[in-house]
Amino acid sequence: MTGPKLVSILRQGSWLIASIHTALDDTQMVLFQQDLIEQIGRYRSRGVVIDVAALDVLDSFGARTLRTMAEMARLRGAETVIVGIQPDVAFAMVSLGMDTGSVPTALDLEEGLAYLARPGGRGPGHRGSAAG
Repeated sequence: MTGPKLVSILRQGSWLIASIHTALDDTQMVLFQQDLIEQIGRYRSRGVVIDVAALDVLDSFGARTLRTMAEMARLRGAETVIVGIQPDVAFAMVSLGMDTGSVPTALDLEEGLAYLARPGGRGPGHRGSAAG
């Protein structure tokens, strides 16, 4: 992706925080997916927060790609939580029958990080399987 950064992926301990800064077209969404999955392996990440607060629309391809990213992350050993879904986006998603599947969501970054750090979660100090 050239020009201004459309997505930033930051490492915070054993977690990655991916913030989408603007609407992504399908090609950009796939590039983001590839970059995120590669970084999970590189940093041995145990959790991922995907912040979509800057998006005022999320089409079916975007919602499906987020679900796919979460499943790929799970297969790589990282739990994913999506944060920041705007009220209008949530309304449109429900109206159109779209959802995030079994991917957990949280109101904002703070709640997303708290979700990953919860007892039995994959936060710092996590030992063993999530099935506990």
